[in-house]
Amino acid sequence: MFGNVSSASIAARFAALAERYGSSSAAERAELGQRKLMGAIAAREPATLGEIARAVGRGAPAVSRAVDTLVRAGLVERMHDPDNRRRLALRLSARGQDTLRARPAAHGQFTGGLERLAQSELRAVERAIEILERLPG
Repeated sequence: MFGNVSSASIAARFAALAERYGSSSAAERAELGQRKLMGAIAAREPATLGEIARAVGRGAPAVSRAVDTLVRAGLVERMHDPDNRRRLALRLSARGQDTLRARPAAHGQFTGGLERLAQSELRAVERAIEILERLPG
């Protein structure tokens, strides 16, 4: 297993695992996108639309539409910015906070598999992820 290993074979195995455990349905991708947006809002409360757009790397019009959806769903609230009454600030509602704390449905299968690993195996996976995160993008 650890003999002559090529980076191409590792990349192919990693791609297969990513496809196997990645979010494959449109609903799962939408949920993960909403969670990313909600996490950015939670980390910057009270957050402006521009701050959130920069944080998630998307344009303000797209983020504005996504925030509108979250507001209609009762997950995000708009309020006057305490520092500038002409601007609106965003914050998570109580329901949004609960949703963000809950386990994402898209990660259920993968998380379940990780829960069956021994601590030493989890540490090895964590170390591998740390190494992969350092690779140039």
